[in-house]
Parts: sequence; structure tokens; C-alpha cells
Amino acid sequence: MQAFGRSARSFLDRVYFGCGVIAALFLIAILSLIVVQMLARWTGEVFSGAPDYAGYCMAAASFFAFAHALNRGAHIRVSMLLNVVGPKTRRLLEVWCFGVATGLAWYFSYYATKATYWSWKFKDISQGQDATPLWIPQTSMVLGSIVFAIALTDHLIHVLFSGDHRIRSDVIEQSHGE
Repeated sequence: MQAFGRSARSFLDRVYFGCGVIAALFLIAILSLIVVQMLARWTGEVFSGAPDYAGYCMAAASFFAFAHALNRGAHIRVSMLLNVVGPKTRRLLEVWCFGVATGLAWYFSYYATKATYWSWKFKDISQGQDATPLWIPQTSMVLGSIVFAIALTDHLIHVLFSGDHRIRSDVIEQSHGE
């Protein structure tokens, strides 16, 4: 059973990291779109829909980055209260926070999936010059929000059974209002 736990942990960590890589690729796509649009303007050409595509990439980058950012401690957490309370109260507060966040994330994922399904079913297209079927960019929102909900569930379970979350901070030195 412990080997299963380690392989599941390794798999989930790879999924979270992979989502971070995908988010980075979407950021590179935004940069590429901006550069191509600049080149098009300089040459007198028109690259219609570039701002729309950049917006889709920005949404995809954001949603794919959520789970990876959570594990790296990049989400804003109000830890001032958690640092001054005792360990039992801290654990209770963390369980409550992860529980609420997990519920909200699954709620959002459900309705994002439902909205994407109906966009696909009704062949809804964007109102911009690109006329992209909306289910295509919405799919990244669905996938990213589901992985984020899984990550929050993962942390909630970890807090419940071990008493501590798995969030590790990449920040070496944080500002203390200096």
C-alpha cells in the first residue's frame, strides 16, 4: 500500500509540474503572438484575431499554472494568523481552508465543464475577428481547474492524515514590510 502511495504521489507531482510546463508554453505562445503581430504591423500586414488568441493563451496559462503554483507556495496565503496560533488550531484552520477551497474548486470545475459542453453542443463561437469555437479555449480552463481541484483535494487529504500540508516555498527570503 505504501508503494502505491509513493507512485501516486510521484504521478501527481509530475502532473502538477507538467501543468506548470504547459502554462510556461502558453506564455511563450503569448510572446510569439505579440512578436508576430508587431512584425505584421511593420510590414503592413494584418494579423486579425491576434489579441483574441493572446487572451485565450493567457487564460490557459493561468489555469494550467494554478496547481503548480499552489505546490510551490506562489499562491497568496494569509499565514499571519497561522503563525501565531497553536498547532491544533493551525491544523483545524488549515483543514477548514483547504476544505472550503477544495469544495469551491470542484464546484467551479463542474460548471466550467458544463459551460464548455454547452459551447460545444451549440457550436458557440467567439465574438472577435477570430470566430473561434469557444469550446477550444474553454477546454484549457476545464483541464486546469480540474487539476487544481485535484491538487487542493490532495493537500486536504494530506493535512487530514499527516497534520501538515505539502506546500513548499521557492521563496528564499520574503519581505516583511521593509
